[in-house]
Amino acid sequence: MSDRFAVIFDMDGVLVDSYHAHFKSWQAVAAEEGLAITEADFAAQFGRTSREIIAAYWHEGSYTEDQIAEMDDRKESAFRRILEAGFPVMPGAVELLDSLANAGFALGLGSSGPPENIDLVLSQLKARSMFGAVVTGCDVTRGKPDPQVFLLAAQRLDAAPGRCAVVEDAPAGVRAANAAGMTSVGLASTGHTRESLREADLVVDALAELSPRLLRELIGPGKT
Repeated sequence: MSDRFAVIFDMDGVLVDSYHAHFKSWQAVAAEEGLAITEADFAAQFGRTSREIIAAYWHEGSYTEDQIAEMDDRKESAFRRILEAGFPVMPGAVELLDSLANAGFALGLGSSGPPENIDLVLSQLKARSMFGAVVTGCDVTRGKPDPQVFLLAAQRLDAAPGRCAVVEDAPAGVRAANAAGMTSVGLASTGHTRESLREADLVVDALAELSPRLLRELIGPGKT
């Protein structure tokens, strides 16, 4: 196993400010199903897989597996249309990725989103080649706060969990990173306050606050 330092990024709210695109797309699908979703409802579920969110909004057993899959597809298609119409890259994202790659960090992405969403974002960022591992919602069976997504990313990077830092904007993601035995960095972003990320090893207000040197010091000898 490599002893390189690695940084695993969440995507939504970390590399792209997709909060409003997700909220609007969930509202649209909910309206089609005769359900109203408030922003508070949405914020409480943000960061989980679409299927977990559907189970939370609609009672288990109300829909067949095929109906859930069709609803999921509708939501994600709407999301991509909204996002592509005005791509809101997170300030400092491209610069941080460049600096970490140039400093020799292994880079991974661990997201609950489907492959099509990840492909869109990485294409817009022109960053696909930087990532040694990309884990999507289709690769895991359990969403955050379960650590599966980050452990799989570390495995694909051939990196020990204790040598990894995770950059996350959601409390569930921070808990997943901590459960994986990784250093957790909470990024306060739309819908998530510094207080909600208090379980992280470090909380920042902007990606520009992070650097290869800081992340190397933060990971240190790794968690035990």
